[in-house]
Amino acid sequence: MTYRREARVDDYINPLPAWQRTICQEVRELVHAADPEVVETIKRTVQPYFVLQGNICALLATKDHVNIFIYDPTVSDPERIITAGQGNQTGWQIAVYQGERLNAPALTAMFKEIIANNRAGGWRKLKAD
Repeated sequence: MTYRREARVDDYINPLPAWQRTICQEVRELVHAADPEVVETIKRTVQPYFVLQGNICALLATKDHVNIFIYDPTVSDPERIITAGQGNQTGWQIAVYQGERLNAPALTAMFKEIIANNRAGGWRKLKAD
């Protein structure tokens, strides 16, 4: 897939251990595949974010896992891939540890739902309506 890569996102991903690079790159590919208009950026000084009329997700590599922050607490999770933050009012997280595989179809469905919500004014507006 062809998309505009943000060099600062590459700078974040490239020095990571191979298993974390693989996870981050897969998330990157999936979010861009969900909608070709997704934009990459860096927020909070170093954290990769993927946005389209609002935040979709962010990445954070930690010592033993990669967090995928999902910025829509109303998004469906029928595959139960959310690992933390279910009670959070602004977003959830998916922790992926070394040796685990992403549930690409479930994550892609989440991304598409978040993007649709963003285009409709965002989850806060939809929740208020």
